[in-house]
Amino acid sequence: MVFPHSAPSGCSPPQQGQCPAGALSFGGPDERVEGPVPSWLEAVRGSPLVEELTLNPPEGIVAGPMNEENFFEWEALIMGPEDTCFEFGVFPAVLSFPLDYPLSPPKMRFTCEMFHPNIYPDGRVCISILHAPGDDPMGYESSAERWSPVQSVEKILLSVVSMLAEPNDESGANVDASKMWRDDREQFYKIAKQIVQKSLGL
Repeated sequence: MVFPHSAPSGCSPPQQGQCPAGALSFGGPDERVEGPVPSWLEAVRGSPLVEELTLNPPEGIVAGPMNEENFFEWEALIMGPEDTCFEFGVFPAVLSFPLDYPLSPPKMRFTCEMFHPNIYPDGRVCISILHAPGDDPMGYESSAERWSPVQSVEKILLSVVSMLAEPNDESGANVDASKMWRDDREQFYKIAKQIVQKSLGL
C-alpha cells in the first residue's frame, strides 16, 4: 500500500496507556460495540464530517464519532502498515476536534501503548498535518506541510499510517524511540513486535 506522507517534524520533547486485552470495542459503556467495524458508522453516515470515510473508507482504517450526540470526539482503529515492524497491529486512537474545526486541526492520541519517534509517551501524535496553520516558529516545517482547512480526516489518518511506516527520528516526541530507531534498529523492531502482540491481546 502507498500512503501520502506528512513530515512529523517540529515536535518538542515529551513531558502510557494500555491496549485492551481481548475483543476490540468502541463507544461508551452504554453503547459498546464489539468487532473491527463498528455499526455506529452507518448511524452517522449523513454527517458531513464522516461522509468522506463512510462512502469510501481507506484500507486498514476504521473511524467515526464516539456517539451520535457528539461529532467532535472520534474513535479510530489503525492497522499496522504492511511490510513494517508494526504490521498486523491494531491500534486504537481518539481524535478531538476543536469547535472551530476545520479552521484549527484536531488532536490525535493513541489509547494503547506505543513506542515511536513521532508519538509522545502519553500517546499524542506529532506530525506536521496536526500542527496549527501558518509558519512554523521553530523553522522545522513549511506552512504547506501544516494544517489547513482543506485537509481531511482521511488525510490525517493516512498520514499517521505513513508515519508508522516511515518514522522521522529528528522528531522530539519520544527521544528514546528516536535514538533507538537511529542507533539500534533491531531492538526497536523487537519492541514494536511486543507492542503489536499487546494490541492483539496476546
